[in-house]
Amino acid sequence: MHRAEFERQLTTLIQKGYPEMAGMTAEAFRKSLVPLQPLAEALPIQEDEQQEGLVPFVLVVKGDWFDGEKAMQAIERKKKAGFSVMDAEEIRRFTPIEGIEIPTGMAYLMTGIDTGNETLNITPNDAMPILLEQQRSPLTLEEGIALITHFPDRVKKNNGFSLLGSRCGDRRVTAMWISENKPKLGWCWAGNPHTWLGSASCLARLDEKTLEAWSSPYQVDTI
Repeated sequence: MHRAEFERQLTTLIQKGYPEMAGMTAEAFRKSLVPLQPLAEALPIQEDEQQEGLVPFVLVVKGDWFDGEKAMQAIERKKKAGFSVMDAEEIRRFTPIEGIEIPTGMAYLMTGIDTGNETLNITPNDAMPILLEQQRSPLTLEEGIALITHFPDRVKKNNGFSLLGSRCGDRRVTAMWISENKPKLGWCWAGNPHTWLGSASCLARLDEKTLEAWSSPYQVDTI
């Protein structure tokens, strides 16, 4: 199951122009990411993977390797292309906040993703301690792009989600929502609640070193 899903996501990235954005051939791009496939295959199949708002894992390309504005335009949901109110330069200003450890390398897997149904109408400022208490980590901007690149239906008209894991030094928090039936990357103030906006989070970020650290199948179940 996970092997086929990994291949689907990798193929999606290639078809949406990620190799070109990274200045690589499709073959070189695939070669760089395919070492993560055994990690995906080793992940346990969770009982709640079919629960609303959750996905098994997401293949995330780090922001240094793609143009965020172009990546949003490449997203398609119900035959509508996505868009961003910010250009590529402004998107790059939003970097991971303190406390979020992003794996080294070009890409990694993100697991235990939730799009924030329980934090609808809660400000990003107030949602953060809720996520931390649940031992969850807020999604970064590039992780939000990755999520709806692979699972465009996860952003809904009445359930968009903020990306609390990236900030640029001001009071803004980036978010994904539906505007004119299109996926939109925009921003909202950290202190403002919205009935249609939750705060997305994940449980873990994994790379090749994670697989090397697992000394037995029993350790996989601790993710």
